[in-house]
Order: sequence, then C-alpha cells, then structure tokens
Amino acid sequence: MAINSCPGGRMKICLTSFFLLLLYLLPCFGQLQERGSSSFQFTASIYNATIYENSAARSYIRTEVKMGIALSKLGPLDIEYFIESGDDEGLFQAEEFVLGDFCFLRIRTNGGSATILNREVQDNYTLTVRATGKGVLETSVRVNVQIMDMNDLRPLFSPTSYAIDIPESTLLGASVAQVTATDADTGSNGEFYYFFKDDVEEFAVDPTSGVVSLTAKPKADSNRRFALEVLAVDRGMKVYGNSGISSTAKLVISVVRINEFAPTLKAIALYPVISDKEPVYAILTVEDLDEGPNGEIEWVAIIAGDPQEQFVLDRAPLGNEYKLKMSETVNWDKFPYGCNLTFQAKDRGTPPRFSNTQTVQLLVKKTQSVKVSFEKKIYKTSIIEIAPPGTIIETVRISPRPPVINYALSLTSDSIYFIINPLTGVISTVQEFTTLSQELLDLKVMETVSGMTAKVQITVEDANNNSPMFTSTSYGVSVNESIPIGTVILTVSAVDDDKGDNGCITYSIASLQPLPFIISHNTGELITSKELDFESSLETYVFAVRASDWGSPYRRESEVNVTVQVLNINDNQPLFERVSCKGTIGRDFPVGQTIITMSAIDIDELGLVKYEILSGNEQDVFILNPDSGMLSLRRPLAAKIVKNEEFNLIIAASDSELLSEPTFVNISLVRGRTAKNFNCRDTKVAQKLADKLLKRASAISKSKVDEGYTDLFSVNRQTPQLESFPSDIVVGEDMPVGASVLQVNTNDGDTGFNGRVLHAISDGNVDSCFNIDMESGLIYIYQPLDRERSDRYLLNITVYDLGLPQKSSWRLLRVNIVDVNDNSPKFSLNSYTAVVPENAAFGTEVIQVTASDDDLGQNSEISYTLLTNTPMFAINSETGSVYVSGQLDRESISDFTLKIQARDKAERGNQMFSETTLRVYLEDINDCAPMFIPKSYSCRVLEDIPIGAVIAWLQTQDPDIGSGGWVRYSLSNDFNGTFKIHAESGAIKVAKDLDYEKQQFYNISVVAEDLGFPVKLRSESYLEVEVIDVNENLNEPYFSEFAVRGTVKENSRHGTSVLQVTAQDDDKGRDGVIRYSIKARSGLGRFSIDDETGMIYTTGTLDCETQDSYWLTVYATDRGVVPLSASIEVFIQVEDVNDNAPLTSESIYHPYVMENSPKDVAVVRIQARDPDVSASDSRLMYRITSGNPQNFFSIDSNTGLITTTSRKLDREQQEQHFIEVTVMDGGGIFRQSTVWVIVHVQDENDNTPEFKESVYRIILLERDRNKRGDPVYRVFAHDRDEGSNADLTYSIVDGNDDGKFFIDAKTAMVSSRKMVTAGGYDILTIKAIDNGTPQKWSTTRLHVEWIRKPVPSPLALRFTAAVYNFTVGENAKVYESVGEVSVWQTATPLWFNIIEGGRTSREMFYIPQSSCGGNCSSDSGNYDGPFDIQSGMGTIVIARPLDAETQSIYNMTVQVTDGTNTATTQIYIKVLDSNDNTPIFSERTYEVLVSEDTPADTEVLRVRARDKDERAKLSYSIHGSVDPASMRMFRINPGTGVMYTADRLDYEVRTQHILTIMVKDQEFPYYRDLARIIVTLEDANDQPPFFTRTMYDSTVFESAPPGTAALQVIAQDRDSGRNGEIVYSIDAGNTGGLFGIDPLSGIISVARDLDLTTVGLYTLTVRATDGARLVGSLLSVTWTMRCAHLTPSTWWHLI
Repeated sequence: MAINSCPGGRMKICLTSFFLLLLYLLPCFGQLQERGSSSFQFTASIYNATIYENSAARSYIRTEVKMGIALSKLGPLDIEYFIESGDDEGLFQAEEFVLGDFCFLRIRTNGGSATILNREVQDNYTLTVRATGKGVLETSVRVNVQIMDMNDLRPLFSPTSYAIDIPESTLLGASVAQVTATDADTGSNGEFYYFFKDDVEEFAVDPTSGVVSLTAKPKADSNRRFALEVLAVDRGMKVYGNSGISSTAKLVISVVRINEFAPTLKAIALYPVISDKEPVYAILTVEDLDEGPNGEIEWVAIIAGDPQEQFVLDRAPLGNEYKLKMSETVNWDKFPYGCNLTFQAKDRGTPPRFSNTQTVQLLVKKTQSVKVSFEKKIYKTSIIEIAPPGTIIETVRISPRPPVINYALSLTSDSIYFIINPLTGVISTVQEFTTLSQELLDLKVMETVSGMTAKVQITVEDANNNSPMFTSTSYGVSVNESIPIGTVILTVSAVDDDKGDNGCITYSIASLQPLPFIISHNTGELITSKELDFESSLETYVFAVRASDWGSPYRRESEVNVTVQVLNINDNQPLFERVSCKGTIGRDFPVGQTIITMSAIDIDELGLVKYEILSGNEQDVFILNPDSGMLSLRRPLAAKIVKNEEFNLIIAASDSELLSEPTFVNISLVRGRTAKNFNCRDTKVAQKLADKLLKRASAISKSKVDEGYTDLFSVNRQTPQLESFPSDIVVGEDMPVGASVLQVNTNDGDTGFNGRVLHAISDGNVDSCFNIDMESGLIYIYQPLDRERSDRYLLNITVYDLGLPQKSSWRLLRVNIVDVNDNSPKFSLNSYTAVVPENAAFGTEVIQVTASDDDLGQNSEISYTLLTNTPMFAINSETGSVYVSGQLDRESISDFTLKIQARDKAERGNQMFSETTLRVYLEDINDCAPMFIPKSYSCRVLEDIPIGAVIAWLQTQDPDIGSGGWVRYSLSNDFNGTFKIHAESGAIKVAKDLDYEKQQFYNISVVAEDLGFPVKLRSESYLEVEVIDVNENLNEPYFSEFAVRGTVKENSRHGTSVLQVTAQDDDKGRDGVIRYSIKARSGLGRFSIDDETGMIYTTGTLDCETQDSYWLTVYATDRGVVPLSASIEVFIQVEDVNDNAPLTSESIYHPYVMENSPKDVAVVRIQARDPDVSASDSRLMYRITSGNPQNFFSIDSNTGLITTTSRKLDREQQEQHFIEVTVMDGGGIFRQSTVWVIVHVQDENDNTPEFKESVYRIILLERDRNKRGDPVYRVFAHDRDEGSNADLTYSIVDGNDDGKFFIDAKTAMVSSRKMVTAGGYDILTIKAIDNGTPQKWSTTRLHVEWIRKPVPSPLALRFTAAVYNFTVGENAKVYESVGEVSVWQTATPLWFNIIEGGRTSREMFYIPQSSCGGNCSSDSGNYDGPFDIQSGMGTIVIARPLDAETQSIYNMTVQVTDGTNTATTQIYIKVLDSNDNTPIFSERTYEVLVSEDTPADTEVLRVRARDKDERAKLSYSIHGSVDPASMRMFRINPGTGVMYTADRLDYEVRTQHILTIMVKDQEFPYYRDLARIIVTLEDANDQPPFFTRTMYDSTVFESAPPGTAALQVIAQDRDSGRNGEIVYSIDAGNTGGLFGIDPLSGIISVARDLDLTTVGLYTLTVRATDGARLVGSLLSVTWTMRCAHLTPSTWWHLI
C-alpha cells in the first residue's frame, strides 16, 4: 500500500481513568467531538486495523473505528495525512477523504513497492500518522496493523475399524455409533468431513462429529448386518481443487431383534359396597414401551387366587384399562378376610414378555355385624273362634331388620288356618275356626334367609257360635199318592258341637201353611197327617225343618230343606177331547194329506198317548199316526179300487196301561176333490183338566206364601249392610302406625246372633298395612305405609253376622296412598360409559342417562344437572340426554369424566338427589393432518457437505391414533435428485454435490401424509436450504465508496428506509453473499439496517430541530466460513417525512340522485385531504370497495367523484344505497381510509296510478231530495311514486252527462247531486291523474244500481261491540285490511260509513261495500271479499299511506244502516311504529385528548345519537379505524355510547387514533349512522430502554492499547424526545477500571493496559438509562483475553 504523508505536527491522545469518567459525566462529549471541536486532534490516540497477507496493491486496511479528524464549523481545514514512521519498507500510504463534518484517514498498500505482505515474515506493523491543517495545525496518531494468515493439513482415523450391535427397536434419529479422526491444521484448513463411501439408506454419519445415526428402520429379517466404509476428507481441499481422500474406516453394524420392554402392570384395589349392583373391585392398567407387536398386549389374566373363576376382567373401550368384576355372585361370608388375586400381562412380542405380577387383596364393605334374632322366642296370643278370615292375630319381627328378609310358616296341621306376610311377618287367619275342635294351635315361623325360627301359640276362645247342624244339607223323599195317614216317611237329624244346653236340639216344621205332615220334636221323624192326591194337590212339598239349640244369650237355630215328592200312579185312563166324528172327503183326496186329527188327554201325564184303529180299516185305505193322532189316506180312493162309499173307523187311545173308551169316525166318499168336512162332539175333557190344574196352582201359591214368612228370632233372614261406605279414600304414606283411617258403619236388621256383625279385611291387604277392629269396624294403620311399594290398596271390607247360616256382605275400598317425597332419584346404572366420535356435531346425543324416582308427581319429576364444569357437554334437564355442546378434540382431551346429578322437583320439604359418573371416551377421527414441528424448516448447508449427509430431520405431530397417526414423508421437488427423503423417518439427505456458485438457495416443498382411512390427510411445509460458501472465500466484500450520504424525513415511522448501501464480493455462491450491520457512530440506536439488502431504516422518531445529521459505520460481511467484512461510513441528513393516512371531509355522506338518471350523472364528490405537510391531495386514489354489487355507481379514482352508470336506479325497488369508498394516498407504502356514502334515490314520476279493481259494482238505496250530496262510493287509487308524483287528482270523465254526480278531487269520494229513484243504473268512468311531470293517469268504472228502500225492520240494528280496537303497522300498504266490524242483524242488506273522526280519519281509512258477497272476481269489484252486505260485516281498509310519526292514534265513528234503521260504534286504530328512520349522531366529528398512560377501562368520551322512531333502541359500536390496531385500543358500550380505553395506549406506536363509530337501531330493516372520533395521545415516559441482545461475547488481545474499541452494545427506547435519549454506563464487573464505555454510542473500549496473567475472563454489566433516568435493563458482556501472538482470523469477534 502507498502512504501519503501530510505535513504538520503530532498530537497524541491518551485515555485515562479520569477521561473515562469525564465521558460518563458529559453525555454530549461524543457528539461534540464528532461535530468538531476547537482542538485539532484524531478521534482516538490509537487505531487498530487488519489486512490479509499477500493483499493486492492499493488495498485499504480495515478498522472498526472512524479514523480521522472532525472538521470545524469555522471553515475548511485542508487536512493532509502522511505516515511518519513504522513503514520502513514503504508498504503503506495515507490518504484523506472528507464527507460531511469529518475528514477520514485512509491507509492503503503502496502500489509502487515490490514487497508484499507476508505474515510468516512479519505479522504486525505499528504506523505513526501525522495530520496537518491550514499549515499551522498538527496532530498524530498511532495505527496498529495486524496481518492475517492461512494454512492446510489432512485428517487421520483412529481407530480404523468399528463393530456394533443395535436392537431393531432403535428409535429413528438415535445415535448408534461414532467414528473419530483428527487434523493438525488450524482454522478452516483443520476442519474435515465424514461420509459413507456408498449410499446407505438406513444410516447417516454427521459430517463433522462422526456420529452415526439411524435414518430408516432396519428389518432384522431381511438384512441383519451392514458393512460400511466411512471416509474423512479435508474441507480445505475443495478450495485448492483437490478432492482426494485422506483416510477410510470400517464400520460393521448388526441389527438384532429384541423385545426390549416387558409390559408394566399396575393395579389399584377398590372397595365396593356389598350391595352394589355391578361392583368393581380393582382397576388395572398396562403399558408396553415397545413398538409394533412387541408393544401390543395379548392378555391380562388372573393367574392365582381365583380357582373357581368367580371374577372376570372387563377391558375398557379404549386404551389398556381393565375393570375387575364378578362373573358370578360371591358369598363373601366364606371370605371374611377377602381374597388375594394375582394378575399378570403378556405382550405379543417374539419371544413374548410377561409383566410383573400384581397381587391385590379384594375386600368389600359389609354392613356392621349386628346380632339378628326374633324379638320373642315364643309368641302367645289368643283369638275368638268366631273371628272371620283376614283377622290379624300377631306380628313377628326379626330385629334389627336385615336388608333381605322372608318369613314363612312351617307346614303343619295347624298352619293351614293361617297365612303370614313374608315381608312384614304379620300372621292373619285364612279360614274360620268353627270346625276346629282343638283349643290350642302351635305355629312355627321361619325366616328363610337366615334360617332362624320362632314359635307362635294361639289359644282359640270358645263362643256359642255353633248352630245345630243337620247331618244332611237337605232332605228329600218320594211317596206314592196312595200312602196311608200316619206313615213315617223321613227322619231328619242334626248335631251341635256346643256343649250343654248349647248342644241340646229340638225340631220343628217352619211353615205357615198347613202341610199333610207333622214332625217329632225330639226324634225328627216326619209323619203324614193327611191323604195325598197327586192330581189335586202339590206334586212336590218343599218346607224347612228347624233345629234349635238351648244356648244363650241367644238360641241358635238352623234349618234344612225337606222335599217330599208325591209320586203319581196311573189311576186315570186317556179321554178323547172329541168323539163321534162324521165327515166327507172326495175320491180324489190326495194320499198322505191329513183328514182329521184325533186328540186324547191323560190326566196322570205319566206317559205319551198312543192312537190306533181298532176296526173299519179292513181295506187298509187309511193310516192313523200313533203319536200325533193324524188320520190320512194310505192309497187312493178311486172307484175301481175302493168300492165303498162310506167307512166307519173305531179308534182308541192308550197310555200303555189303560185304554180309553173307543170312539168312531164316519167317513163318506163323494166325487171330485171335495174338501174335507167333519163334525165331532166335545167331551169337555180339557176343561176338567184345567180345573185340576187350577186347584194344584192354588196349592203351589199357598206354598210360596209360606216360604215368604220370616221368623225374626230364629232365622237369619237379613244380610249385614255397609252404610255410607266410600268407594275410595286418600291416605298419606307418612301416616303413623295406629292412626285411624276409616270408621266402617254397618246395619243388620236381624236380632240376636243374626244381627251381631263382625268386621274383617278379607282381601287386598297385601302388605298388612291396615287392620280393622273386628267389633267396632275402625280401620287403622297397622304397618308403616310406603307408596313406592304400593300406591293403592283395594281392600275387601267384609262384614259377617253370627247367624246360621252366616251371612256376609262386602265392599271394595280403594285406598290411595298420597306420595311423600321420601325417595331419592336412582340412576339405572351406578356409572355410565359412552363413546362418541370426536367430530360429533353440536347437539349430538352422547348417551341418555335415566333415573327413576319411586315418588309421584313433582316428587318424582327429575331434573338432570351436569355438575362437571365443562363447555364440551351439556345435558337436557328433562330427558337426561347428554349431548355435545362444544368442539371436541380427542387430541386435546381423550376422555371426560362427567358428574351428573338427578334431583327431584319436590315443592314441599327438601328436594332429594343422587349422583352418578359418566365416562365419555372420544373416538378418534382422522381429523388432524400431520403438523410440522416447527411449521417450516431452514438450514444452512456448507457447499462441500458430502453426499448422504443428513441436512434436516422432519418432525411432525399427528395426534390421531392408529393409521391416522402414521406419517409418510415425500418431497414435492427434489431438484433433479439433489435431495432425497426417507418416507418413514423424514430424514433429508444430500443426494448430489452442492455448488454454491450454481445455486445458493433451495426451497424444498415437503409433504407429510398420514395413512388414515378412508381419507388421508396431508400437510405441507418447506425447507429452506441455504448453501454456504466454503473454503472459497478468497475475496472480502468491498464498497465502491468509502463513505456515502443519505437523507430521511423527520417524524418517520419506525422502519422507514433511508438509503441503501451496497457492497460487492468477487466470490461466488455463499462466499459472495453479503450481510450488513451497523456497528458505531452517533446514529447507533436511531437506525437499523437490513442485513441482506443494506437498506438502512429508522428505529425511532427523528427530530430535525434536535439533531439534523447522524453518522453510521456500516459493515458488509460475507457468509463465508471465515467471514470477511468491509465497512463504510454513512452520513445521514434528517428531513421531513409524510406518514398520515387520508381523511375525508365527512365521516359519512348523504347525497341525493334522481332515479332513472342517465349515465355519468354526478352524485357526490368525496373530498379528502392528506395531513402530511409535503403531501399533495392530487395523489389520492378513490375506489368503491363495497355496497355496489350491481354497479349502479362508479367513482373517478383521481377526483373522488361518484357518478351513475348505465344501470338504471329504481327508487321503488331500493330507496337507499349503502356504498363504502376507500381513499388511498399515492405513497410507496400507501395508507387508506374508508367512508360510507348513503345515496338517497329521489323519485321520478315513472309509475301510473293503480286502482284496486277495474270495475266497481255497488248497490245503493234510492235517494230523495234530502239525500242530495250524500256519498255514493270512494274510488281511490294508489301511486307507488312519492311526493307530488304520488299526489293524485280524481275526476269523472264519462257517464255523468246530466251532472247527477260529483267527485272529491283529493279523496275520490263520489257523491250524488240529485234525487235518485229506484230502478236506476249508472255507470261512471273515474280518472286518477298524478301531479308529476309528465303526468300519468288511469281510469276505472263504477257501476251503481239503485234499489227501493226496504220495509222498516222492527229489529233495531246493533253492533256486536260498542268499541273496536285495531292495530296496524305504519308500513302496511294501501288496500290492506285493518279490521272488521259486525252487526247483529237479519238477512237485510247493510251499508257502512265513517261519519265522524275528522277529515284525516276519513281520508286515511274507508269501508268498501259490495253486493256480490263472498269472494268476488276482479270484474265484480270486490276487495278480496272484505264486505258482504248479507253477512253483516264491514272491513276497514287503508286508503292512504300511514305514518306513525305524524299520527299514531285514530278515533272514528262508524255508522251502519239498512235503509231505515241506523247504529253507530266507536273505532280506535293504533298505528304501530316501524323502523323507517335513521339514527343520527349529535356531532359528525368528536375530538379528545388522552395521555398514553391512561389505564384500561377509563372513560374517554360519551357520544349521543337520536332516532325519530318511537321504539328505537340504539346500539353503538366501533365500525373501523384508520389503523386496524386502533380498534383493539378502545371499546364502546353498546347501550350508553360511552367509549373506554380497552388496552394500554402507546404513544411510541401511534400518536393519534382515528376511529369511525357506528350507531344502529335494533329492528329490521336496520338503519345506521357513522361519526368520527379523533383521539390524540400525549407522550409519557413509559418505555424503559432495552438492549437489542441479552448477552455479548467478545475477545480482546492482551496487546490491545488503551483506546482500542472492542465492542458496541446497543439499546433502544421507544419514547420520544428527552424520554428516548439513552446513556450507557458500566454497572459492575469492571475490576481495575480496565474498560470504558461511550455514554452515547455504547462502544466499550480498552481504558488501561491489559494483563492476561492477572485475569483472563471479564464479565461486565452494562446499564442503559433514558433521559428521564428511567432505569432500563442490565446487560452482561463476557470478555475473553488472548495473547498477542495467538492472532485469530479477526482481531475481535462478536458472537
């Protein structure tokens, strides 16, 4: 390098401790020195610089500080530099370079010298440079120049062979081996690479460490041994074009299949209650860390402790969890100390492995053992023998009552009389004891569950309850009617079990009628006392024989029916009813036809009468039917066959014993078929028989009268009756034992024992809850009631008298048990388990849990509650259906344990509840695509990296299970085979040599796809591979200029670009890639630089008035392995900057435009301005961003003028158009704002008036002169336009030539001028024309038929209501119905009219009239049937558009007439307000000033808006903001319009927030308004300084002289002005004051001579403080001191 010398003196600057203190106390010192001072001196006393050996001529040395002298503001100094000493060989030359306020010292190699720099000859030069200025100023400085070095050697393996075994289950990516080689070179030449000689898919070797890792799963079955060759190559060889191999090592890897892990079994014992329905005794979980079959569990079994196989393991639906349950009922009494079960698990590995054994002691919670026994060993009781069945005699109990109980009676001869309730132990009778002879009964009661027994002794008390009992239930005897008087025909006998007089019996006949019999009182013999006659007396005698005892207090009697059958003997012959019969028959009389019938009667009636012909039938002509007595011809009577003319037949009747007297039948024959004709003599036999029968009937009647006789004292005639007996009663289940239930009242008209009544519950008392007093009939509670056991009882209340025979009656009594809330709801299962897919939609039912409550009514109504607080599930409180209420994700939570409560709804007393658990397992769905971790990859790969080296491991997470979680990797683009990936492991390897000079970057798209079924999910990521230039970095970067100048506007936002510095590097590939950084000068902390582009940006707010320029030292460093760098000085001049978004003049625009406007009609111009000082409004751009889907409008992008398009606007279709316009400035980074434009479409007269009907037909009554001027009909029309375009005028254009009618031009009411008589018919043409331009019109016809007045009706007209109230919406259309009024009337036609209520009411409403009735067609003129003159109803319709804001209440009087009578009613119509008005803010723009330290939730502003609608409810919201972040800073109360701060404000981020707020009503259609709020922030010192890095590491050489800059720390403060100025200081660790720091720049430099032997490592703590003395953060700086001769590649290095 050449050295230019400058004349002048020398000046040395020595940094002392005092000077460092002075730097700290004078924070502006650095700035003053840079800007120039009155002294003429260098910026430092010593400069350190570097340069590579063998550098070319005119190469400049590099230094980390700005070498030179600050220029004075007084004028140019004309500084010159020259090397005064230290360059004996003339290798260097000094130069000067002036930029801004500084004159740089530059030293370069001298091009004229033949000697080159050689580090091996001399590695350091110390130059003394002198500076002169204006011929009189002198100073000097010392420059230390360090010479850089390079060298090379080769690597060597030690050892040279390796052999290892790895299990087949080795994880992908695991390190399996390591090879080692060494190289004696230093620097990059001492570095080398490892790689395999041949491509190996299963393994990869780390190029630098030699660690061999697994990249693919080896298959032990296919390849068990891998013989690999590992090579080691010196990296430096590529630089010199040599690719030779240094050394080789042998590596043998053997793969062994190992079932490495045994299953791990864990068991947790549970202690269920013995009464549980499905008790779980233990929970077992098993895990196996192996993969594949080795990790699958084949079984979990009970290997000991269960020889009878009473237990079973139930596996959970998901996972390896097992529940131990019973397979059959276990008698735990046989296992008082529980039982021990041993469990073991086995995997499916080869060979299989067994888990550890787990022994669990099983116990159950038993109820506390209490001695259970009968309350008594022997129960003694008594019962009267007359007790009826169902009488309760005793109750036996076991105490304390066990949960399961069953009483039974041992079967004995005595037990048949009793029954026991198996649950309650109540013993009651089942039959009477009257036939029982023994007085003492013994029962044995047994409890079948426990086997315990007790005795019951029952004494039967005697009573006079036995009536004499006949030995036969009835007696019967048959005697001939011929038996003589005094004959004993029967003996009756009775016995009485009673003793003494009660057993003494006497007999008597109980009959009031005389009988032909008597009875012996003592013997019971029945003797005839009269003659018997079968035909004239009773055939059968039935009477009662009474047996009476002599007992007391009443005699007991019994009767027996005695039947005496009088036998008929055959003592009467048959007698003919007719005898001596004569008659004639023709010879042609047909054969077989009856001639005459003979009839005979036998009074004995013992047998059938037979008939026979004794004589006269010798020719066998006749035949007599022997049974019926019918006489007929056997053969024809022709003359040639029968010659006789007369036959005399002798006929007799026989009863088989006696023959009647014969009689004759004379038959004469005549010619032809003469009808038969016979005459006979009547014997009166039938009359005689009737007399006998009458006599016999009289005897029978007397017998019946005798049967009706009642002996009140001896015969039990009447049955006991229950009086006032209810059919059902209600009893509360909580009624105590002994409480009275019902008094049964009975009545028996008998006396004595016959009238004595006993009571019993004979049936229905299944639970023995009731009993009845046998004598009094009081029903009372005997056992506690339980409605849940039985909610009703149907008791058979039977009453018995003590008569003989005993009579009884019964009634059913329904006892309804009223529920008391004494039962908790019970779930159907102790716990529930459900499985639901994780993608189940909201509302999907998971399971329905059911609980039942044995109570009734609301006591049994159950409400379900989910006690577990989770948003994922909810429960239907009524049905118990658990359903999905949140987004499930098995990958986040695989199962849920929910606690569910069932509670009854009892209104009285305490509600009762129960709880259960629901375990919900989420079924996995392949819904998660593999997710890359991280989301993208980047790696820096040295270009000389060997083939096969792994450059990246792809990792994904797929939380799905099964095939849905198996991931396969692939490359979308492998760049022509440059890279490859293993599908399973995701290891990406280099497949071809990389060349930095050909391609420096690769963006590899990688795909991860799972193996889910049926849909495979995939995700993509990318790997950015940056190829690093290696060992070819022969050229360091260089700038085309040594220093540059830039400008930046003040108030620039953070990150504003200032200028771009560009360095060049002649290397290719990565060695030529440059990174930029700022290391020093006054602009440090105020600017940052893009390390790739060299673009310099601002990092804070600049103020031109405070400081108008800054200096920066920018370094350009290449990406070589040994990075090389160059620096450039940057001088920055501060100017103004434009950073404001455009603002429109209004927050919302309301322009008006005519409908049907042609194209390019101006609507409104959006006026906006840019608040930036230097900005021009002409640079603003406008565009419509929403609200114009049909392109009704267009906007000029430059002027903001909105105009119409070729699309026609139609007000009737849409009255308003909401358009959003975006305004953008023309800056490089444009800013924009939006504004609403509500275009109001004005009406054009483009609609013709429309009548409801084309023809109106009405019927009216004739009118006299007094009715002239009365209304005829209102024919109104509607126009869809508005304003004057809809203002209609009506006229009669035809049919009124005689002027009979006139019409109101505004209301369209047609009236008559003249008298009109009946029979007339008028047709008028009505015209409606609007007032628009041009005018539009339409016509309709009105047909009026005039009829006669009806005859006056005697019935007065009367409305169905005196007052009608109707409501109608203000948006209701013309012709719509409001309501109907009706009249009570006959079929007389009616006419309605509005007569009062003001002109407004009559104009707004009308009652149309029609004669068609029903639903008429349009030609008939009916309003869709609103009125029928025959029906007595009238419909009020809207005649003009309504407006609730103008008038909301209408009061009118409606009159109805039939032509003679009239009636009126009052009608009130309320017009309901609809949302048809827009809310409006009180101000268009609100401005407020807020300090940035205002806490959140502080009220900032209160806005107001008004809405004309009556029911308007306004809601406020923040619609938008110029900066989207502003919307997060504030919130507004929707109801009050109060705006609050929502987050911490930051002046340093944004000084002003411009918000657009919106007010909206709450009814459809919604109307809105916008306003603007400008919030200006005031700065507060709220930002502490912070360092850009948390730690710095640096190296300094022992030989570094004081003043040597070693490191720069950088801190920033986001505050502005004084609050943002940073002062640096060393807080701790500066032992001996060896280092100093510039308080403004943060440059740490050597302050005193260093000594490596004293301390080799320093850790300094640096403090950064802002201008307001707000302490920021502390920073640790670590220093490593090196000896001078151990010169590294750079003299200091910042990590």
